[in-house]
Amino acid sequence: MMKDQIILGIETSCDETAASIVRNGSEIVSNVVASQIESHKRFGGVVPEIASRHHVEQVTIVIEEALKQANMQPSDIDAVAVTEGPGLVGALLIGINAAKAFAFANGLPLVGVHHIAGHIYANQLVEPMQFPLLALVVSGGHTEIVLMRNHGSFELIGETRDDAAGEAYDKVARVLKLPYPGGPHIDRLAHEGGEAIAFPRIWLEQDSYDFSFSGLKSSVINYMHNAEQRGEVVKPQAVAAGFQASVVEVLTGKTLRAAREFKVKHVIAAGGVSANKGLRKSLKDTFAKEGITFTVPPLFLCTDNAAMIAAAGSVMFEKGHKSSMSMNGKPGMPLFDWN
Repeated sequence: MMKDQIILGIETSCDETAASIVRNGSEIVSNVVASQIESHKRFGGVVPEIASRHHVEQVTIVIEEALKQANMQPSDIDAVAVTEGPGLVGALLIGINAAKAFAFANGLPLVGVHHIAGHIYANQLVEPMQFPLLALVVSGGHTEIVLMRNHGSFELIGETRDDAAGEAYDKVARVLKLPYPGGPHIDRLAHEGGEAIAFPRIWLEQDSYDFSFSGLKSSVINYMHNAEQRGEVVKPQAVAAGFQASVVEVLTGKTLRAAREFKVKHVIAAGGVSANKGLRKSLKDTFAKEGITFTVPPLFLCTDNAAMIAAAGSVMFEKGHKSSMSMNGKPGMPLFDWN
């Protein structure tokens, strides 16, 4: 009988300090996340220095809590997976150095994981991946369509040219005077019913899988300013519904076209914006009609967490990928193949 593979994952790329233990790349044994949202809310976004200080305070605590919840000792762990990049360099370094210390002290292998690969592999914690597979990655800093022909094979076929979808959500939320992070509040308003303002759909070139949300964001801001100058009362629900309808239609439409072109068996959604109710429903309904398997993680695995890092690290470890103690934080780290 084969021994279970136990991976400790550590994630500190932005404003969540997280540690998780995952068995065999698909079973969450423990998952601990210390969020910093309340600390950054009054600034309307993440302040890197504050994020780093919080990570220093929390990283040891979350690792110890992950072990405690799993009822495990360091001797039970087979490898330590940690986010290597992309992210805030100061924040990344806290997690990387904590992972190095834990790995060195316990004689364990170290595996550096790409943050976006982690988001993609959060779906492996829901159901096995079927290849070829298409991943729609939608977060505050990334909007990408990634084609995977097998584990660890990442072909970027579309990406944002300006504002990522999550970034556009936060900027529109600020104009609507909604709290940070803005995405959940816009999603809530969009589902409160009533009319939706007709905002443009930015499709770019006919054969392009790239995205652009800067023009849509500007259209919303201009609408708000013009209404204010005319003394008109703006209904936030109508603005939110119109903005979200545009984002969701473009994300779904391009993903559907790519799924058909590359004849994929499985479509997955990943990243913080994949928690959006409107997007989840649109993708689910669309691919149900297409007869293509669609997976989106539960909400707690959409936002940054360490279980996804452990899941990706598990596959990397199986394939023989190990990192050295000279690992450094890579804020602009490109998505790379490790198949």
